[in-house]
Amino acid sequence: MSKYNSYKSINSGWMNEIPSHWQALPCRGIVQEKTDKNHLIGSENYLSLMANVGVIPYEEKGDIGNKKPEDLSKCKIVHVGDFVINSMNYGIGSYGVSPYEGVCSPVYIVLEPRKSNIDERFAFRIFQDKHFQGKVQSLGNGILAHRCSIGWDDLKNIKVPIPPISEQKHIANFLDHETTKIDALITEQERLIELLQEKRQAVISHAVTKGLNPNAPMKDSGVEWLGKVPEHWEVGPIKRFLSSMNYKRVPLSSEERSSRQGNYPYYGASGIIDSVDDFLFNESLVLVSEDGANLLMRSTPIAFEAHGEYWVNNHAHILRPNDGLTLFWSERIESVQIAPFVTGSAQPKLTAEALLNLAISCPLDLEEKKAIEERIQTARSELEPLIEAAENAVKLLRERRSALISAAVTGQIDVRGLIQEEEAA
Repeated sequence: MSKYNSYKSINSGWMNEIPSHWQALPCRGIVQEKTDKNHLIGSENYLSLMANVGVIPYEEKGDIGNKKPEDLSKCKIVHVGDFVINSMNYGIGSYGVSPYEGVCSPVYIVLEPRKSNIDERFAFRIFQDKHFQGKVQSLGNGILAHRCSIGWDDLKNIKVPIPPISEQKHIANFLDHETTKIDALITEQERLIELLQEKRQAVISHAVTKGLNPNAPMKDSGVEWLGKVPEHWEVGPIKRFLSSMNYKRVPLSSEERSSRQGNYPYYGASGIIDSVDDFLFNESLVLVSEDGANLLMRSTPIAFEAHGEYWVNNHAHILRPNDGLTLFWSERIESVQIAPFVTGSAQPKLTAEALLNLAISCPLDLEEKKAIEERIQTARSELEPLIEAAENAVKLLRERRSALISAAVTGQIDVRGLIQEEEAA
């Protein structure tokens, strides 16, 4: 890809130069804020934002993040083609062009492209630029860099590059073409990751629920959801095989953790979420999520091992296996379909009582459990490098996508005619 013949310096805070024949105008020159409230139209179609997905109907997202208010009259009106930005989560990809008519949270920012001199697709690409996002986030208020509260006043005066309208269309067409190809490759790799993870979990789940001997006699467990289990296995509540150590966990607020940064892992419901200057535990234990949407979604493990010296907050149950086999028990609990035992709608919760009384099956023989742990390790060693390679491929493709968008919208590459040349080749 070629560059433009000449450039001029720009003091924008997020880009250094643009092609000489481009303009640099305040953001308000390409979009305008919309603040009309729902009392004007009375729409019942409440819209949400999902990071890296965009604008979706609330029903597709549910009670994750912002809750649907009972009174929609103060919500902002959204039309098809409007830009919608989550004022708290812009930095993690919570924005998008709306394909729907409806209303959204009053804290969202709703913007309309100025169609007289702006290609809408080009304008949206500027909002995808990571350097532009970084500039916006630097003007917001918040403790965490990716959760700074931003507003239209933060956005409107930031200078953005404005090429002639014909070039805007060239750039938009080029990026549509190239990002579609990259997105297809990302989808392929994500599907491969999903298949590999399913295979890994299927192998592990079979080992911890049925054992390693395919010819072992089976018996009815007496528990409907457990079904048949190996005849020589025992069935009983989790508290028969592991003991609770919840009494030792201590929560620390984000402010407390920020003043106590250190080298000891700080565990929450879904694993390590921070590091602190002290530890509560110095042994291998099994942690199980106590609350959160992941209890039902299962996008990450709900049961996992913790080793060495670490701290645990009050969002993870702490279990000590009687036999010391944390790998076997973390995977055995992970294989359980716990949804029927989770309570709460707004905030799903697995209580300590429900977890400890949960019926489970396992072999009594220590050597058999150790053999199952070996099978787990084998499955991991065979499949996890393949999963890691696919995840790295996705990361590189996303970086390529981001860099391409940034280079094109700031004029660091000249993309005019590239699509026609490629199609003619």
